[in-house]
Amino acid sequence: MTVRSGAARESWTRVADVENASNSQQPHSPTSDAVEHPVAGHHPHTYVVSAGRGGPEGDPHAPGASGVPVNAPVDFSSTYSYRPDDDGGRLYAREGMPTWEPLEELLAHLEGGTRSTWSGEGFVATEQQAALQVPPALLFGSGMAAIAAVVHLLPIGGHIILPRHSYNGTSALVDELAAEGRLTAHRVDIADTEAVQTTLADVATLAQAQEAPVMLWAESPTNPMLEVADLPALLAEARRRGVLTAVDNTFATPLRQRPLQHGADIVVHSVTKFLAGHSDLVMGAAVAADPQLRERLRRHRSLHGAVPGPMEVFLALRGVRTLAVRLDAAEANAAELAVRLEQLAASGETPLQTVSYPGLASHPQHERAGEQLAGCGAIIALHLPDVASADAVLSALRVWTPATSLGGVESLAERRRRHGGEPDTVPEGLIRLSVGIEHVDDLHADLVQALRLAGGVRPDNPAETR
Repeated sequence: MTVRSGAARESWTRVADVENASNSQQPHSPTSDAVEHPVAGHHPHTYVVSAGRGGPEGDPHAPGASGVPVNAPVDFSSTYSYRPDDDGGRLYAREGMPTWEPLEELLAHLEGGTRSTWSGEGFVATEQQAALQVPPALLFGSGMAAIAAVVHLLPIGGHIILPRHSYNGTSALVDELAAEGRLTAHRVDIADTEAVQTTLADVATLAQAQEAPVMLWAESPTNPMLEVADLPALLAEARRRGVLTAVDNTFATPLRQRPLQHGADIVVHSVTKFLAGHSDLVMGAAVAADPQLRERLRRHRSLHGAVPGPMEVFLALRGVRTLAVRLDAAEANAAELAVRLEQLAASGETPLQTVSYPGLASHPQHERAGEQLAGCGAIIALHLPDVASADAVLSALRVWTPATSLGGVESLAERRRRHGGEPDTVPEGLIRLSVGIEHVDDLHADLVQALRLAGGVRPDNPAETR
């Protein structure tokens, strides 16, 4: 039995080592307004701490900088002064505010950063994989606002191919637009590469006859089934057929996977989750490699009022500062828990049937995950036989919190089919675990006592029920 974790085993090559390399294999051309930063060549663990410091008063890393704030200040103004002869300055906060810019810069670099491949030991940039520079990200008032902006890039009559298992908000939005006749949805098993490629070919042919655009929407790993897509193969096929591509990278985060480097056009995040990491705000983000595509998304954000508030952005940026250490810790916990829980399932001592985690050798896409991801994340799926068993487990938990959402420092557990939007192919007894940064022994003991109680067995150690 093996388990993969990205903690403490990444080896990133610095941008500075490849800055003169050829750009011939880049899927997108660098742009003049691409994000740059004095520490852009450092390890991402350094970048999330160092980027976006100082704000509009300057960069504290700049040579000779003095008296510059270490943290970018929060701007609470809704409007800005202007001169009659200045038509290019900042005017109104719905169009943009200084507080957004440090986080938008940081996310763009994390997702674009250095074009590199996962070697089995870490992300490695080669001479053929120079820096992929992208415009700043776009922050939205929620993850759903970012998703809606991307989906609405499809005009009426368009086609969207999406995973049969995906975030239920995305699925519900697509179903609503399909019911209104605005688009046609085609659901696929995103882990079945050949089947998805066939669907891409069929839908692209149909859409060409209709003169309609097509979008491929991907999640990897998927929510909540944790299927892993062959993103390089699918994105290459989509590009070959002229299909616009978007990837929800919320589960993996850019510290574990960077879809733009595989040729994706857009990456979407629920900043609420791992990026902000403290379950205290709601926010989304989109990163587009092409400036024109970014401008379309920016215009949608402005006209639909889908903007975040300054305090939420400040908190999100503060949360991102600890993303690397939080994710390393949570992922290490998840990897250990997955092994222990799989052993418990095999023992037959509790109602737990199987455990799904891409880092486990038993996972159907384990090898693919090892080739494609720098770590398998902090989400685990537990399979119990029925609703009653799953609900009994949740009711008995004392350290874990039964709650929706994920990616915070605290460990959360939820039976996903309690939401009406989940498809029938998600088992009724599936519990999604969002593993936090508590001590792994406490997390494990709490799950074991809850599983035993759900199976009608009292724990041997009364302390386990605390």
